[in-house]
Amino acid sequence: MTGPAREGRKLRRSFGWLAVLGVVLVIAGIVGLVYVGLATLTSMLLFGWLLLVGGVVGLLHAIESRGSSFFWLAVVVAALNIAAGVVVIRHPEGSAEALTMFAALLFLTGGLFRLVGSLVVRGPQFGWTLLQGAFGLLLGILVLVNWPESSRYVLGAFFSLALLFDGLGLIAIGVSGRQILGMVADGGRTGQTGQTGHTEQTGGTGQAGGTGGRAAAGVSETSSEDDPDRSKN
Repeated sequence: MTGPAREGRKLRRSFGWLAVLGVVLVIAGIVGLVYVGLATLTSMLLFGWLLLVGGVVGLLHAIESRGSSFFWLAVVVAALNIAAGVVVIRHPEGSAEALTMFAALLFLTGGLFRLVGSLVVRGPQFGWTLLQGAFGLLLGILVLVNWPESSRYVLGAFFSLALLFDGLGLIAIGVSGRQILGMVADGGRTGQTGQTGHTEQTGGTGQAGGTGGRAAAGVSETSSEDDPDRSKN
């Protein structure tokens, strides 16, 4: 097997694994949407562990570079990450309530700024920006009105939707990548077949020309042998 063919097989296998990972993420997203409370708890635990591991890694990096000017800043940031990770892991429900409140405030401020900005500027994307602002404002109000009960499903729903759309994106990339590689491989085989046929046709034409030349030479030799007989007669 040639090098390009081997690389093509590796790429097809990689795109296939991307599609498989996308399917797993889609299944996880659907399960999370069905069990939103479990998805909220899972997302908070993952968030806490990410903070904890990131804080430990940052602390180790700060210790390695303790002679630098940003040593104490790195230590403080790492300590805050470790403390936040421990708090989130030990109190996931309270952390979910705090993060839900933060998300609702973000939706409110972002929607309000988009709404006011679209009315003041009135640019080419006026309608789309106005719709985004109204949607963000309405979502923030809905989350705040139902808080803290909304903290049981808001973060889980967002986490599950993120998994779902990421999985769909990976499936699309994997399937389209395999299709493109298949088209390239088919085009390469077609080109090689056409080149081989052209070579065979050219060789056949040259062989026929050589046969014709040899036949013409034979005729000439026969004519030259007949000429002395004619002169003797």
